[in-house]
Amino acid sequence: MNRLLTIPVSPYCEKARWALDRADIAYLEEGHAPVLHWRATLPLHTRTVPVLITRGAVLASSTSIVRWSDARCTGGEHLYPNDPALRREVEELEAHFDAKLGPATRRWAYSFMLHDKRRSIDVLGVAIPPGERAALVALWPMIATAMIRGMGLTPEGAARSLERVKAIFTEVSARLSDGRRFLVGDRFSAADLGFTALSIPVLAPPQYAWLPPFDTLPAPMRAEIASFRSTPAGAFALRMYRDERPRGGRFMMASA
Repeated sequence: MNRLLTIPVSPYCEKARWALDRADIAYLEEGHAPVLHWRATLPLHTRTVPVLITRGAVLASSTSIVRWSDARCTGGEHLYPNDPALRREVEELEAHFDAKLGPATRRWAYSFMLHDKRRSIDVLGVAIPPGERAALVALWPMIATAMIRGMGLTPEGAARSLERVKAIFTEVSARLSDGRRFLVGDRFSAADLGFTALSIPVLAPPQYAWLPPFDTLPAPMRAEIASFRSTPAGAFALRMYRDERPRGGRFMMASA
């Protein structure tokens, strides 16, 4: 059975799940806490998740998992167009969202969370081994410090990230202004999937079970999310998540 190593709440991990589910590929998901996930990933020569472990390969990025899954999709439409020009456009947008949008939405969301231990444990302690959850609680000051340093979580950094997200949403809204239903061509692609998955922290789709209920989020966070949802890009991503996101997979609790 394919194994998907994740930090369950991560939008990059959701990007990988979505591709696997769309291709109807069976897998077991093994959730871990941030920093503590290194115990599972370092033997595979990576520090990041998602990681997909298959019989023949170890795939250590969301994009490599999307492409691997799509190559094995036997039903439905593929995520990469056959037309070379359209495929290049999809891949360029996917890379842009990976490099710019994902880090910015993640940094902005964590800026509201990591200074609140209770809220952080509630979000990051779900669907991980009991021993890891206990370690998350006990080692929280060290883990939070490592995450804050690793993501450059300063007030100035969070503000820059918010502006970057706004700029990308403006770009996507402009692309959609001609009435198109999808970002590239006339069908759902890896560009749509990437934009939607990596926008999750700033849109909080109701269907995304890993986030706390919207009304429990801090008021400034709710205000920004409402603003993003009201844009053409935000409405598009919410529609993509509602209409295009299949469900699948199976969760496996890793050993403590």
